[in-house]
Amino acid sequence: MASDLTVTASVRIPAAELSWRFSRSGGPGGQSVNTTDSRVELVFALASSSALTPVLRQRALRRLEGRLVDGVLVIAASEHRSQWLNRQAAERRLVRLLAEAIAPPPPPRRPTRPGRGAVERRLTAKRLRSAIKGQRRSRQGLSDD
Repeated sequence: MASDLTVTASVRIPAAELSWRFSRSGGPGGQSVNTTDSRVELVFALASSSALTPVLRQRALRRLEGRLVDGVLVIAASEHRSQWLNRQAAERRLVRLLAEAIAPPPPPRRPTRPGRGAVERRLTAKRLRSAIKGQRRSRQGLSDD
């Protein structure tokens, strides 16, 4: 998989900026379980990447700061028995993570007031609830005799 990763229409990560590590995966695997390096770690140096503009890089660094170790993002995949499938899973996970991290922030919320109908429904429900509880109080007074 020596091809570039497409994160968005304008952002592509060159294959040269990605490095792979392989190790043995835990879990079931049959006869080849101790001989196949099917666990995959995809390593991407986010802080030094030239694929992102400075603004996008800062945004991604800020949003992914809990997952980064010295500006490097490591994605591990071991859910499949096949190394090839784990590589594809790791690439998909990296693309999704970066796409979320570089997405523009949502527009700020404009505060609104509840409509007249909503206020009336709320107050009617409160009056009804109060009447129900008031009836309970009056019944308790009768049972004390």
